[in-house]
Amino acid sequence: MARKDRVPNPPKRPQGPQRRHTQTDPAVAARRRRNLLYAVGGAALLAGAIAVVAVLASGGAADERQVLEDAGCTLQTFPGQDGAHVGLSAKPKWNSDPPTSGPHYDPAAIWGEYDAPVPLIRSVHNLEHGGVVIHYGSEVPEATVAQIRGFYNEDPNGLLVASLPSLRPPNTIALSAWTASERAAGADDNGRGYLAKCTKFDEKAFSTFVDEHRYKGPERFPPDLLRPGS
Repeated sequence: MARKDRVPNPPKRPQGPQRRHTQTDPAVAARRRRNLLYAVGGAALLAGAIAVVAVLASGGAADERQVLEDAGCTLQTFPGQDGAHVGLSAKPKWNSDPPTSGPHYDPAAIWGEYDAPVPLIRSVHNLEHGGVVIHYGSEVPEATVAQIRGFYNEDPNGLLVASLPSLRPPNTIALSAWTASERAAGADDNGRGYLAKCTKFDEKAFSTFVDEHRYKGPERFPPDLLRPGS
C-alpha cells in the first residue's frame, strides 16, 4: 500500500513582544494632554511674536524707502556721531551733508519755519531732540517752497524748515533726522542719522519720513515742548 505524503503544517505566525497594559489614572492622562497643549500653544505664540517683531523691525524701513523712491527721492543712513556741545564758530566734521547727527551748539534753534538759513550747528541740536529738519536749496521753485510751508503748517510740532543755499544740487529738498531706539535713548549709543533728498514736494513721501523719525531722537522731549516758538 503506497504511503500517502503528509501535507506539512503551515508555519507558525511570528509573534511580537507582549505589551504590558497598565491602567493610567484618567486625571493624570488629562493633565498630560493639557500640558502638551499648553506647550504647543506657547511655542506657536512665541514663534508668532518673533515673526511680528521681525516684520515690524524691517518692514518700516523697507516701506519708507519704497515710498521715497516711488516719489523720485533717495534715502541714506549714517552712523550716529557723538553729540558734543561746541561753540557757535566751530566747524565739526559731520558725516553727511546736510548733517544728520554729531556735534552742535547749545541751545537749539527755535522751532519754526524760516525764510533765512539757520546755522547747521544749531539745527543739529534740534535733530538730537527728535525733530525733523527740512532744508530747500536756492533753486527750489517758490511754488514748491509754498507746498513745503503748507505741509509744515498742517502739523508743525518738531519740524524746522529753512533755506540752505549751500545745498547741492541747488534744486534739492533735504529731510534730516537723528533717531535712536527706546533702549538707547539717553545712553551712549548715538543712534543713526537719516537723510532723504528730493527734487519735488511729495506729501506722501514727506509724511512717511516724518512719521518714521519724528520724536525718536537720542534726547527725547515731549511733543508739546517741540512746538513752534519754543
